[in-house]
Amino acid sequence: MKFLRFYNNDKIKTAYFDGKKVIELEDSIEKVLNSWKNWKYMKNQMKTSYSLESINFAPPITPSKIICVGLNYKDHAEEFKMEIPDEPKIFLKPPSAIIGHGEVISYPKSSNEIDYEGELAIVIMKKGKNIAIEEVHEYIGGYTILNDVTARDLQRKDEQWTRAKSFDTFAPTGPFIETEMDPSSQNISLKINGEIKQKSNTKNMIFSPQELVEFISNIMTLNPGDIIATGTPSGVGEMKSGDIVEVAIDDIGVLKNKIM
Repeated sequence: MKFLRFYNNDKIKTAYFDGKKVIELEDSIEKVLNSWKNWKYMKNQMKTSYSLESINFAPPITPSKIICVGLNYKDHAEEFKMEIPDEPKIFLKPPSAIIGHGEVISYPKSSNEIDYEGELAIVIMKKGKNIAIEEVHEYIGGYTILNDVTARDLQRKDEQWTRAKSFDTFAPTGPFIETEMDPSSQNISLKINGEIKQKSNTKNMIFSPQELVEFISNIMTLNPGDIIATGTPSGVGEMKSGDIVEVAIDDIGVLKNKIM
């Protein structure tokens, strides 16, 4: 099932997309992700419906943190002639970086080289620490798309990644949270102005989503709504002001943003 959030009269509403229309729901996205399998609950939640074209998407969830994974695709490692890591390489993006589908990525004045990185993202639905891999499915609420926008010149300059990854609007996310999908074999692609720049499959991941949740939860407590971006495939490159970037994952949809 596909869940989303949208703006309505200066408020953010939760909704379900049935393939044709957007159906507003009463509860928060966090509550819905924990309860959607109960059809009686879902039926009682449903309110007004809208056309997909009439809404403005909000970020699908509000995380306490965004945990990102570097170098998690074999083709990406080959592209940069880097060795396959023994364990995940992780870093953080702040929640203030998140924007939704259709919102604008702001080009910061302090950078001259902004790159795209299309990624599958895990949405956590339940608080957890030291999660065993066989229990990970109990903590994953669904999957979405994230563009790990990066000021590459600042990343090289700083060596540390925080500034380059953390500008406001540098974490476009959405459009939906898909609760029923197999993350192990999803086609993932990215286009700039309609031209394919990245094209791979999640089966090329070095560490699976389940392994990532286990690994990260042994470091930090995961909270409901937290996002884990699972890394980007080969083909990373630059975006120019005015470009339209689209990240597609088979069972989720297309995340589309413009950089200005």
